[in-house]
Amino acid sequence: MPTIEIKTLIKADLKTCFDLSRNIDFHQQSLKHSKEKAIAGKTSGLIELGESVTWEATHFGIKQRLTSKITDFQSPNYFVDEMVSGSFKSFRHEHIFTNLGNNKTEMIDKFHFKSPFGILGKVAEALFLSRYMTNLLITRNTLLKQKAEELSGNE
Repeated sequence: MPTIEIKTLIKADLKTCFDLSRNIDFHQQSLKHSKEKAIAGKTSGLIELGESVTWEATHFGIKQRLTSKITDFQSPNYFVDEMVSGSFKSFRHEHIFTNLGNNKTEMIDKFHFKSPFGILGKVAEALFLSRYMTNLLITRNTLLKQKAEELSGNE
């Protein structure tokens, strides 16, 4: 099972970063290039423990749906969303936030995923899927960093 880990240093307070990361409305804005839209479950605001959201998005030219659920939640330092249904065989996305002092936060994403289709899925992971998911997370984190720093007056 591949794991993607991305660390992002943000000049903003811990709570702002944590809340932006679980904000459904911001998620949609940050991934509008893939036409990501919350269509069921929690469709706006801040997602909480036990809540789920169904996303509709276009990836690789194909409209897809994916439902994830918040399975662990320790505000404002950690939460996990896990796929309930969707295109992956499975995924677990850990969001980890550490207060570094001086209005700085380290945000770590650990995205563990498994592709369907056995050996063909493993080939897809190696050829393009890991890189695609890494770029998707980097894009989202870059926009989250910009927004958090803007909200904290640290642009």
